[in-house]
Amino acid sequence: MPKTTVAAIIKRDESAQSEILLARRNHDPYYGFWCLPGGHIEPNEPALEAVIREVKEETGLDFAAHFFSYFDEIIPERHIHAVVLVFAGLGTGAVQAQAEEVSETGWFTISQAQALPLAFQHNAILDAYAARTNEGVTVE
Repeated sequence: MPKTTVAAIIKRDESAQSEILLARRNHDPYYGFWCLPGGHIEPNEPALEAVIREVKEETGLDFAAHFFSYFDEIIPERHIHAVVLVFAGLGTGAVQAQAEEVSETGWFTISQAQALPLAFQHNAILDAYAARTNEGVTVE
């Protein structure tokens, strides 16, 4: 049965070429991979509240989230089937990686982030974001 998760495209500022925040996972699946901050929605938790909570838990940032899109995340070889609700917005406050969730965080341009082998299907999410916002690498 599919799970519902959230992911955050967190920008440093409102400029068109603003960097986004990635987190390096500190647990399986995808231990050691960079990814968009996010996670599972708790029972009876609205998706918007979930993404704000997950961003705070993983990065210490407050997140002004706006719905971007949803993605089917079906990765049979890792036994993952999820519907990912993706939010984008500005992150404010001091970044503090939460060790039990992530080993480190880093700011990347969209192009830099797209060039990394990201966890889950976060490369596809960033490709769609770049295409819609005219940022990053052009995807064919």
